Amino acid sequence: MDAHYTSFNYGFQVDLMSDELKKFREQIDLIDDELLKLFNQRAGLAQQIGRVKGNGAVLRPEREAQVLQRMMQANKGPLSNQGVSQLFTEIMSQCRALEAPLRVAYLGPHGTFSEAAVFQRFGQASEGLPADSIDGVFAAVESGAANYGMVPVENSTEGAVGRTLDLLLNSNLKICGEVLLQVHQCVLSNENDLSLIRKVYSHPQSFGQCQEWLHAHLPQAERITASSNADAARLAAEESFAAAIAGAQAAQHFRLKVLAQNIEDDPRNTTRFLVIGKQDVAPSGKDKTSLAMSAPNRPGAMHDLLTPFAKNGVSMTKLESRPSGAGLWEYVFYVDIEGHQSDSKVAAALTQLKQIAAFVKVLGSYPVAV
Repeated sequence: MDAHYTSFNYGFQVDLMSDELKKFREQIDLIDDELLKLFNQRAGLAQQIGRVKGNGAVLRPEREAQVLQRMMQANKGPLSNQGVSQLFTEIMSQCRALEAPLRVAYLGPHGTFSEAAVFQRFGQASEGLPADSIDGVFAAVESGAANYGMVPVENSTEGAVGRTLDLLLNSNLKICGEVLLQVHQCVLSNENDLSLIRKVYSHPQSFGQCQEWLHAHLPQAERITASSNADAARLAAEESFAAAIAGAQAAQHFRLKVLAQNIEDDPRNTTRFLVIGKQDVAPSGKDKTSLAMSAPNRPGAMHDLLTPFAKNGVSMTKLESRPSGAGLWEYVFYVDIEGHQSDSKVAAALTQLKQIAAFVKVLGSYPVAV
């Protein structure tokens, strides 16, 4: 009798649960129907804006940054702000694609962290164009083959990417945005075990990010540099007893096994990318300005270069030096400051800086990465 009662009671609970689940799912279906209507209404308005703009820029970085900032400020959960940002990035990507496909050049081949940065910033409706070098990314944008380019500029572990800084100095392209991509490195191979690995391919920056792990787990393996992590994966896919350090996305593309994950020495390992293009970006309300400058060869010159920022209350977030190439021991300083170049304090600081510096070039003002 007790067993029969328990069995009956369990079945009754399942029925109640099924009814409750059915009600929740019906509510979700109603919400999904409403969301679809709203998404299409938004897309229709985006098309109308495209017609009003005519031949104007398809992408307005400041406007998209304002949308993301506003949505995250309004977010009350349970979705995380990161989830809200990803969701609205994809919505804007699909709406933007109705106006015109957005072509973005990046350091290829397919499967690189640069490609991941493209889709993080522009969404899946954008068209990625792989280039064989950072120079190739700049060339694609300059020639008009791509609307924008995505280039790495610094890593939290390994520091600045010198080639990107050098090209920014000599190019007419401008910085239109930035992307912060958390980088997780993996060991990819055709083999089934780390003990079989005799050589490892990767980009020099990735070797630097994983030095301690490599010393501990593959101390005898030969390290061979590649032009990119994805190219390293391609090389490893063609050989026996070889591996590559690359992102998990490269494993799927080149059909490799993941022998180890998250091998970066610093779990906070992050690469900063810059979006480069031909347009000047209007203020978004939360911006950053990047510039290059050089000091005249006299005592106290560097102190004098920094004075306009302090005098006008402009915060500096980065100061990086690079050889100028103009002469022995001559340097160019790359600076990031808070604010847009059209802001009154920033504009005043730049005016004063140009009066005392040997050289000043504003590389761009753009929204701070969310």
